[in-house]
Amino acid sequence: MIESATFWLRVAACLYAVGLLHSLLSAVRHGQNAFGVALGAFRLAVILHGVSIIDLAMASHRIPVDNVYQTLSLCAFLIALGYVAMEKHYRFASASVALFPLVFAMVLGAAMEQPMVPSEDGSLRDIWLIVHILLVLAGYAALFFTALSAVAYLVQERRLKSKQGSALLEKLPPLATLDTMVSKSLGLGFALMTLGLVFGIMWAFIYLKTSWIGNPSISISIFTWALLLITMFLRSTAGWRGRKAAVMALLVLGCSALTWVTHAGLEAALAQ
Repeated sequence: MIESATFWLRVAACLYAVGLLHSLLSAVRHGQNAFGVALGAFRLAVILHGVSIIDLAMASHRIPVDNVYQTLSLCAFLIALGYVAMEKHYRFASASVALFPLVFAMVLGAAMEQPMVPSEDGSLRDIWLIVHILLVLAGYAALFFTALSAVAYLVQERRLKSKQGSALLEKLPPLATLDTMVSKSLGLGFALMTLGLVFGIMWAFIYLKTSWIGNPSISISIFTWALLLITMFLRSTAGWRGRKAAVMALLVLGCSALTWVTHAGLEAALAQ
């Protein structure tokens, strides 16, 4: 039954990935056109996720919380089940932008309890890593433009409030334009960083097993992504715009810069 539990959990992860795709498209395009399909896949994933937990519980004759993988799976299931119930009663579709990626990331990690057999093809291993690096670098670039737009927004807002004239500052775009630039570049950065994180975790679990878990650089990377996730959640549910969004964008860029600085330590750890 343990094998079947792992199988159903991985099938559920694939279905949760549909929700992840919806969140990424929503972050970039700011639309909810595919929400019905994503929600249907999410609900089916919750059912199969529950089947996986029941299979594992029957095999071990107790609630499956014996290790971090099982605990992560159960926690993700409760979050997903709670969202399905909440969405049915309150039609809280906007929360899916942040919640779908969170559940997918948790289930993806839980599904790696029994590591996949690594390929002997070194070129395939390198491709996984290269794609991860390219996605993360592109995400950093998008976040840089987010921060640039955020700084311009704060400067323009201060100039308008103080009513001070400046030939240089008067050439800045209007506040509404700058806010749109922050929103679009932040959404693109979130999409790229999420995909980069997925490729990186998959590569690490397949080729490094669990030796990378607990590395400070990895922790900072996950924290940066979580901060991005919180930012997207606040924008989609609390309607954070303007000054609050600009300050949050600068905080995200700061964490991204810290991740970049510690990347050298990560490379040294992986080489050991």
